[in-house]
Amino acid sequence: MRKFIPATAAILVLAAFTVFYAHGEETVSARSAILMEASTGTVLYEKEPDERSLIASTTKLMTALVAIENARLCETVTVPAACESVEGSSMYLKAGEELTLRELLYGLMLESGNDAAVAVACHVGGSVEGFVEMMNDRAASLGLQNTHFVNPHGLNDEEHYSTSRDLALLMRECMDNPVFAQIASTKTATFGGRTFTNHNKLMWSYEGMVAGKTGYTKKAGRTLVTCAERDGMRLICVTLNDGDDWTDHAALYDMGFARWQIRTPVRAGETAWEVPVISGTEPSVEAAAKTGVSLLTERNAALEVRANLPPFVYARVCAGERAGTLTVLLDGEPVGETELVFTRDVPLDESQRIRPFERIRRAISGVFQ
Repeated sequence: MRKFIPATAAILVLAAFTVFYAHGEETVSARSAILMEASTGTVLYEKEPDERSLIASTTKLMTALVAIENARLCETVTVPAACESVEGSSMYLKAGEELTLRELLYGLMLESGNDAAVAVACHVGGSVEGFVEMMNDRAASLGLQNTHFVNPHGLNDEEHYSTSRDLALLMRECMDNPVFAQIASTKTATFGGRTFTNHNKLMWSYEGMVAGKTGYTKKAGRTLVTCAERDGMRLICVTLNDGDDWTDHAALYDMGFARWQIRTPVRAGETAWEVPVISGTEPSVEAAAKTGVSLLTERNAALEVRANLPPFVYARVCAGERAGTLTVLLDGEPVGETELVFTRDVPLDESQRIRPFERIRRAISGVFQ
């Protein structure tokens, strides 16, 4: 059998929500902040992540998600009169005006229209109250334990709150929705004579920035949820009550991308292993990784990949049958595993059939002769 040669890579695998504290934490001016790796939920940085706060227009992450999941974008929405009296940021909707849900969602996410939030809520939930109930049900389904909504736009209410951790988990779910991701990643859009511009200025200035939602009220302060990707790794950053949020997000992303990465030490279908075949029409058969192994890694740590295969197998061999296991180790401890499967059939060669006693002897000795 071909000798297996361990691979090395830079890796440090963390259980979900393990925390890494960066140097210079005191430079983050937010009252509450978090940096999360999206695929695993691993927290790379946190500062008071479970402190309940007013969240302003970052509320609209949930408004958009619930609308997308419960209605079609092509539906026509008739603007209710209640939209004209909503304070704060606005699309300047007029009662009785008709727009598609798609248009309203772009106005909601890019222009942060509070009137758009009310129009969406009334259309999808039947009323603001009905839609808010849907928002809270969705928060519960995501396990957001410190989140409660009382409106779809985020204007101040002491019973309307969330945390940086919960908002990161929400953004993680949102970005897995392709419709949401498309809307939130748009820089500018024009519908029916209205042009919407994304308020997340990091979309223009930070390499890898893919989406985000801003928010502000005098009482909540500046709130910001963003998502950035580089080299196959997606990070989510949240800051609440942060007077220097653009700088803080850029600094946290710089730290995250410099220190961490997603590695794939084993790829699905990779064939670097062979097993000898006794009494087969071929002398050996390749084994391939059934699935890939991708891990969040810290740079410059040693990784070992170890194959656990039998010294030989007897024909007949069938493609897809389990051959063994492939284990990824860090400091001798397993941190990832996948099955190895045979890549092709190897029929029995009748001219090489061996007697049962010889099968037993070879199985006991574990040596191919």
